[in-house]
Amino acid sequence: MNRRPNPQKAVDDWNARVQVGATVEYSEVRGDPPKTFTTRTEAEVLSGHTAVVWLNGKSGCVAISHCTPI
Repeated sequence: MNRRPNPQKAVDDWNARVQVGATVEYSEVRGDPPKTFTTRTEAEVLSGHTAVVWLNGKSGCVAISHCTPI
């Protein structure tokens, strides 16, 4: 049986290494060229299932799996 990733562990790992205001690359669709943003919040679990973060200049939250700290 496949286990789903633990979103809280992903959030904890992200927040331990990425501070609010950090620069990240974000790709809306994997494979597209990334755009550069800064984080506006710490990461958190959205609706119990997805690790997300809010970015300055981006409406709504984004999955941290689509972000790369730089």
